[in-house]
Amino acid sequence: MIVEIKIPSPGESITEVELARWFVKEGDYVKKDAEIAEIESDKATLQILASENGTIHLLVKEGETVKPGILACTIDTSGIAGKRAEVLVSPAKKPIAPEVVSSTMMAEPVTKVEPFNGIEAKVTPLAQAMMDENGMTANDVVAALSRINSNHVRLALEQMDNEKVHSEHKSMPVSRIENRSRMTQLRKRLSQRLVAVKNETAMLTTFNEVDMSRVMEVRKGLQEGFVAKYGVKLGFMSFFTRAVALAVKDHPMVNSRIDGDEIVSPDFVDVGIAVSAPKGLMVPVIRNCETKSLGQIESELAALAVKARDGKLSIEEMTGGTFTITNGGVFGSLLSTPIINPPQSAILGMHNIVDRPVAVNGQVVIRPMMYIALSYDHRIIDGKDSVGFLVKVKQFLESPERLLVDY
Repeated sequence: MIVEIKIPSPGESITEVELARWFVKEGDYVKKDAEIAEIESDKATLQILASENGTIHLLVKEGETVKPGILACTIDTSGIAGKRAEVLVSPAKKPIAPEVVSSTMMAEPVTKVEPFNGIEAKVTPLAQAMMDENGMTANDVVAALSRINSNHVRLALEQMDNEKVHSEHKSMPVSRIENRSRMTQLRKRLSQRLVAVKNETAMLTTFNEVDMSRVMEVRKGLQEGFVAKYGVKLGFMSFFTRAVALAVKDHPMVNSRIDGDEIVSPDFVDVGIAVSAPKGLMVPVIRNCETKSLGQIESELAALAVKARDGKLSIEEMTGGTFTITNGGVFGSLLSTPIINPPQSAILGMHNIVDRPVAVNGQVVIRPMMYIALSYDHRIIDGKDSVGFLVKVKQFLESPERLLVDY
């Protein structure tokens, strides 16, 4: 029986996706529920799973842009076809993609030297076992290489250089290789949105600084009990998210957006948290932050961050935010001007915590200080609201007890 596997749709508004990579090769035998491919859209990354056991036939090329619903591959469940059907692909282990030079290949010890065509070929135990299993010799392997690509040459050069380093203490040659890779749909869409924000909004940024000493003290005091209750560590992001949700009550325009000729002001606060993922920036959303405690916010954030890094976020989990927080401080940023996440009208930037001398009650003391930045659309948010909102956030963070009692 032939089973058809179609390209899934990431969402109603998405008309095309890119088949980012296959985890299998033509003719491989796959198991039911194994991950066989990965697709990317401008909003999310999804996996395609095998619906049955069988031999796979690929119909879409890796890197090809296609419409959701078309046939990606078929699975022949009638039996095993060809020698390559011996490879069982499961979610626990993915095959090495073609054209990839792996460090594990380089690490295999060489224990046998087999001559062919007058040349001694070094054969690893794994390679020899594969040849024996398939009744092949080194001559057969060389004959099967119909063409030599750049990765083969690079692999040979690296092997030769590694052997030379062990025998001679000479410096490695300077690399002049330029690597090119296709932009993903997610990266393309992100680029378009960032340029659009700069062109279509009257964006300004206002700054302030926060003495983080009280937040650090409260966080340290609550940490043990917090982990025992929620199973995650209490971080700084939940304090900032809670502070934003409460500060919005006094400055609702910061939580608003422009829709045509109208200003839309939600009575809820859905905060998007910018997360750096392997495939680019993603912004999962925590809903109704105005009603949630630090523990609830931290638990949701931990779960969403894992999904973001694994490429498992759904469209619903990344849409509908009313405000965004981004933390460049985790990468060491001291100060920045974050870009608004449309259609929102404001974004809060967190930065690195640095010990600096500050004046407290007429005395110069050393305190852990953080610069915070609010970028906002001046078409809808006036300077009074932007500055007032940022001051309110500062006050909540410097008196974090107020975040615990909603005061």
